Amino acid sequence: MKIIYNDGHADNCPKEMELEVLRHSAAHIMAQAVKRLYPQARFGYGPATEKGFHYDIDLGDVTLSEDDLPKIEDEMRKIVKENHKFKVFSLPAAEAVKLMQERGEVYKEEHIGDFPEDAVLSFYEQGEYIDMCKGPHLAYTKALKAFKLTAVSGAYWKNNQANKMLTRLNGVAFNTKEELADYERRMEEAKERDHRRIGKQMKLFMTDELVGKGLPMFLPKGYTIWQELENYIKEKERMLGYQHVLTPCVGTVDLYKTSGHWAHYKENMFPVMQLEDEEFVLRPMNCPHHMMIYANQPHSYRNLPIRIGEIAHDFRYEPSGTLKGIERGRHFCQNDAHLFVTPDQIKEEVSQVVDLIFDVYKDFGITDYRCVLSLRDPADKVKYHPDDAMWDKAEEALREVLNSLDIEYTEEIGEAAFYGPKLDVNVVPAVGAEYTLSTCQLDFCLPEKFHLTYTASDNSEQTPVVLHRAILGSLDRFMAYLIEETKGVFPLWLAPVQVKVLPVSEKTLDYATEVYNALRAEGIRVELDDRNEKIGYKIRSARQEDKVPYMLILGQKEVAEGNISVRDRATDQTNPYSLEDFIEKLRKEVREHSR
Repeated sequence: MKIIYNDGHADNCPKEMELEVLRHSAAHIMAQAVKRLYPQARFGYGPATEKGFHYDIDLGDVTLSEDDLPKIEDEMRKIVKENHKFKVFSLPAAEAVKLMQERGEVYKEEHIGDFPEDAVLSFYEQGEYIDMCKGPHLAYTKALKAFKLTAVSGAYWKNNQANKMLTRLNGVAFNTKEELADYERRMEEAKERDHRRIGKQMKLFMTDELVGKGLPMFLPKGYTIWQELENYIKEKERMLGYQHVLTPCVGTVDLYKTSGHWAHYKENMFPVMQLEDEEFVLRPMNCPHHMMIYANQPHSYRNLPIRIGEIAHDFRYEPSGTLKGIERGRHFCQNDAHLFVTPDQIKEEVSQVVDLIFDVYKDFGITDYRCVLSLRDPADKVKYHPDDAMWDKAEEALREVLNSLDIEYTEEIGEAAFYGPKLDVNVVPAVGAEYTLSTCQLDFCLPEKFHLTYTASDNSEQTPVVLHRAILGSLDRFMAYLIEETKGVFPLWLAPVQVKVLPVSEKTLDYATEVYNALRAEGIRVELDDRNEKIGYKIRSARQEDKVPYMLILGQKEVAEGNISVRDRATDQTNPYSLEDFIEKLRKEVREHSR
């Protein structure tokens, strides 16, 4: 594949650069197509990215939707077929400004102002389209053989919320049509698993812009799953000596100034609310509240460790373009806990947290994950609490614990919390990129800031160490993860509807109602489908739409024999049961958290 560099020379493309060059060139071809279709378009940035390419565009009064993408793709194919040569030329900054002014490219003109006055800037031209760019690019447009536009979203100019919101067109490009076809297959799989689609189909949660972007509301069936997850993890924690608390969803600005979050996290917090002589914010995390609970009374080394847990409501200002159902919202509930320990208890407590993480993963069948020791970037003096000695001590302490536990991990610089290093457990979902699900953070910083103490065995006053840990992460994201992993096919103990009673006809409705009432009296989540529909339709509805684990098919034979016919979602087999035996089967599956 021939490419052209910004100094004008052409050469074969190094293998490791092929995708980047393809994607960057695709962004320029897309921009040319947009300019043909929408002459008023003005262009911001159009880079290649890790996943594809995008261009941020000011379209004036025109609003694009995904329905417009095929039209733009068709125009791109014309440009590819026309086989324009990518030509390169350079201009001094002053002449570059003049060229962009002539072409009405106000964003490019502003961007030139980011360069020194004596800068020489390179431009690429294909056909009638000219773009300021450092390249390299394809030699000819016909070299772009496989591409697809994927989405329309919004992006602020220069990523600054004070600037205008532009339209971002996203796409992908590949070396071959076969690679594109493979990508499209994976995207179809992702669409099939998308928790937003399944959540809507199963009536689990909803969003409405009148309530607010990024503020999902759990419907009865979704909240049932949420409650089961809450009960599950709380019981696990209680068995390990955790004490659960309830703290407010707001805190004073002074609270977050004390913790350091105001200096390091302010941009991710909701705006300040003024009330009388106090300033409040919606809390983005729970550690400051838990620090104050610990500080509420004196402690002795005999009391430690103290493990404080909470399913806590948190609020973070996430840009609208990053919001995604219940996977990423502006309100979420963390499975949070803070462990207050002595230095010599660190190893045992981290070990117990790690055991809990992997115990939970075993229950849910999570096997595709990796462990990361997230460290600070010593060169970043803004993001991290400025105490080199504290950081060295904390990082080495956590590294020693992980080594002693024989845990395989990689180290990643710049991924620590602002107050301390952490163990992150990153899961690889069925679709999409990996992300952190569970975490355990070691903190020598906040206990000092809040002046936390305990009385040591020699009667001296000492500062505890704090472990911040989350096992399920946020219940919202964990639920989204489960929906996409299982396609909504939950195990019995989590299923919002565990059993569906399906009378074959009106004649068996009375018996079906008796069975329904008996199951309901046992605390089983059961629904009665008394619609005047054929039994085949009812079965398909229960399996495909509601994804119910068990369907009870009740005809004249079951009425006569006083038993039930149970259709198992997992095997698609139907077997006779007495009602008592079936109830005991359900109890056992729920008790054992059977998958």
